[in-house]
Amino acid sequence: MYPTRILRSALPQLGDEKPNITGFSMKKFLANTKKPRYDPWERNEAWRYTGRFSRFNRYRNALPGFGTAVVAFTAYCVYEQLFLKKDERHHGEEHH
Repeated sequence: MYPTRILRSALPQLGDEKPNITGFSMKKFLANTKKPRYDPWERNEAWRYTGRFSRFNRYRNALPGFGTAVVAFTAYCVYEQLFLKKDERHHGEEHH
């Protein structure tokens, strides 16, 4: 008797899953390829995502002097509009 006939005869006992002569089950394979229950390297890789290397700190330190420059430029613009005369605002450029 051929192995496929034996498997076909056992089909009602195996349920909905189609029998495979090799014993490989794609459902079991996909169930086991999800996130592992225990990652032995998790503790060693934790430093990459905490402390100075967290996502917030990486982006916060991307432009270190940008905040100071914005405040200084805003203060200069306010000073120029409030305290300088209209003629002094052109920075010495003469129009003919």
